[in-house]
Amino acid sequence: MKSSKIFEDLFPRPVRVVETRIERVEGPYYPEEERYIADAVPERQREFRTVRVCARRAFRELGHEGAALVPDEKRAPIWPAGVAGSMTHCAGFREAAVASTNDIRGVGIDAELHAALPEEILDIILLPEERPMLEELADRYPDIAWDRLVFSAKESVFKAWFRLTRQWLDFLECRILIDAPARRCGRPRPGPARAAAGPCP
Repeated sequence: MKSSKIFEDLFPRPVRVVETRIERVEGPYYPEEERYIADAVPERQREFRTVRVCARRAFRELGHEGAALVPDEKRAPIWPAGVAGSMTHCAGFREAAVASTNDIRGVGIDAELHAALPEEILDIILLPEERPMLEELADRYPDIAWDRLVFSAKESVFKAWFRLTRQWLDFLECRILIDAPARRCGRPRPGPARAAAGPCP
């Protein structure tokens, strides 16, 4: 396990990010977490535990003790007082990012497999004004699944947004701008939270 270079460069220094590409089993295990995944399939149990190993490793880099991270009734993890955090996982990749709320109000990360989105869901993911941007990007950089990147960026925004507002944000309520030469995604208007998104290798 090591500090991530995928997300680390996107965040200011107060945010600690830890990733792994293999499953981690080191404890401690928390009864609250184990009860939550007791009926889950083994794969789900492994990813649930491993991403929390990443989160607790990041806690230690902040100087915090470990803590149970059990999802609430809306399936969002309950972070310890004074900590803003986000976790993500996809096949072969787990990552957590945490920061002190004295420095950062909200954190959002998301990793996805690098593949185009199914055509039938594009209308619920993409705003009409995002489509010309993606068409231009696809012409210039055809090897990148830009629709998946926008989806991932929006997921990152949602994670940061929800912690701050406790309200859901629809895909069509969030517009993403991509600056490909600078390798940055952003929203047209500034907001209270930093979010990062990336393809899952």
